Amino acid sequence: MQIGILETGHAPDALRPELGDYSDLFERLLGGHGFAFRRFDVEAMEFPGGADACDGWLITGSKHGAYEDHPFIAPLEELIREIHAQRIPLVGVCFGHQIIAQALGGRVEKFAGGWSVGRKSYDFEGREIALNAWHQDQVVTLPEGARVCASNDFCAHAALAWGDHVFTIQPHPEFGSRFIEGLATTRAIGVVPQDQIDYALANLDKPVDADILADRMARVLKGAA
Repeated sequence: MQIGILETGHAPDALRPELGDYSDLFERLLGGHGFAFRRFDVEAMEFPGGADACDGWLITGSKHGAYEDHPFIAPLEELIREIHAQRIPLVGVCFGHQIIAQALGGRVEKFAGGWSVGRKSYDFEGREIALNAWHQDQVVTLPEGARVCASNDFCAHAALAWGDHVFTIQPHPEFGSRFIEGLATTRAIGVVPQDQIDYALANLDKPVDADILADRMARVLKGAA
């Protein structure tokens, strides 16, 4: 089964030699589920020929805002609507979560409450799950047909689903402690408030439930949600 990874951004240059790019993180997260992967750098306007070019799709995180004016935003939204209309499996993480919601009629904005970084707990349909977060933007208005699968006091729409074929999540199951540490000491400086950076660094040794989310993402991508 071939999964197309739609790359909407890239990991910081300083982290890539050791930890890889965003697509590498997802391929490691979903390793063992029988997937083959094909990458499309949509940020650089490298798009597939259509929704049926792969068996399923995954949209990565990005430093960009879904509401910003970049050349790749409109064609990506059109591709998302095509994938959804054909009920092809689709997963989005962070920016991927946001752009899918926006493409399907929701609203994304820079959250007035500020940043969420580091290990956070979420209520996943009655089950507490911890994951690493790294975002300021949020989905603030739900699209039609979306159901909320996870939330916490800071992020009301932390995971969404449409039927059994689309699943999106605001935090990052693909980010391990080493990647969070790298972001905190590179990309965060002068951007994220220092108390948030300190919190993220202080919680690096606490476990997260990435495997639980990897299994859920894999079930969606296999059409077995």
